[in-house]
Amino acid sequence: MNIVADYEREAQNAPVDAASDIERQIGNTPLLSFRRVTKHLPADVRVLAKAEWQNPGGSVKDRAAYSIIRSAEAAGELLAGKTILDSTSGNTGIAYAMIGAAKDYPVKLFLPENVSPERVAILRAYDVELVFTDPLEGSDGALEAVQALAAREPDRYFYADQYGNPANWRAHYQGTGAEIWRQTAGAATHFVAGLGTSGTLMGAGRRLKEYSAAVRIVSVEPDSPFHGLEGLKHMESAIKPGIFDAGFADAALSVRTEEAHAMALRLAREEGYLVGISSAAAMIGALRVAEGLAEREQSGTVVTLFPDNAYKYLSEAFWRA
Repeated sequence: MNIVADYEREAQNAPVDAASDIERQIGNTPLLSFRRVTKHLPADVRVLAKAEWQNPGGSVKDRAAYSIIRSAEAAGELLAGKTILDSTSGNTGIAYAMIGAAKDYPVKLFLPENVSPERVAILRAYDVELVFTDPLEGSDGALEAVQALAAREPDRYFYADQYGNPANWRAHYQGTGAEIWRQTAGAATHFVAGLGTSGTLMGAGRRLKEYSAAVRIVSVEPDSPFHGLEGLKHMESAIKPGIFDAGFADAALSVRTEEAHAMALRLAREEGYLVGISSAAAMIGALRVAEGLAEREQSGTVVTLFPDNAYKYLSEAFWRA
C-alpha cells in the first residue's frame, strides 16, 4: 500500500471551499524545549515537545478530524445534509464542531458525562448536539452508544469513527511525523506519545520509522482502568481502537494520575507551559526515556507531543495546590 500516494490522491479530490482558511492553520506546530525540568540531563540528551494547542481548535485532534472529514468528502461518504457523528472525550469533538461550522455540517457527539465542563461549554458554543453517557463507562460507553445509533440510522449520519478510521493515523503519518523529522533535522531518536485513539503514535511512529528504522517508539498510558488522564486509554481493560497495533511500539510506559498532575504543575510553574493532563503524562514518559539514555551514557533527542493546553481543565482541584 502506498500510503503517501493514497493520502495525496484524497487531498486532490477533496473540495476546496470557505473552510480553507481554518484548514490551512492545522499542523506545522512548533517544537518546545525545556530548561528546569530537564536540567538534570546531560547536554547531549534533549527533550522536545510539539505544542499542539496552536492548532486552531486548540488540540492535536484538529489533525485527525480534518483528515477524517476530508477523506470522507473525497470518497462521497460525507455530503451536504448529513450529520457528522462520533464519540469523543472532548478534543476531537471540538475539532469536528469547528470544521463542521466552517463547512456547514451539523455535528452530533456522544461523550462521557464526566468530561471537563470547559469542553462541554466549548461544544455548546458551537451549537453541537450532545448525548451524555455513563461516566463510569468512560470513553468505551460513549463508543458503544454511538455505534448503536450509527447502525440504526446509517443514511442520516456520517459516522466518523475516530477509533477505527485510518484517516486518523494517516494525518499523523503525513503531517506530525514528517514535521518532527524536519524540525529536528533528522536528529530524533525517540518518539513518545500517549495512547487514546492511538492515531498519533501509529501515524507519526510509522513515518519516523520510515525515515530511520533506529527511531524508538514509546507509548504512554494510564497505570489502571480507573484514572484521571482524560483522553488516554488503559489499553488492557479498554475497547482497543481498530487502528491500534499492540505490537508496534518498541516500549510501553504507564503513568499514575497523581504523577501527571504534579508534572502539569511543574511545567506551568517552572517552564511557563500551561498544558493539559495528557501532555503532562507524555512529558513524564519522555523524561523517563531521556533519563534511561543518560544512565546508559548515550546521547539522543527524545520528542513527545503535548495534545493540548490546560485551559479545558482548570476546574480540576489539583491546580490550586
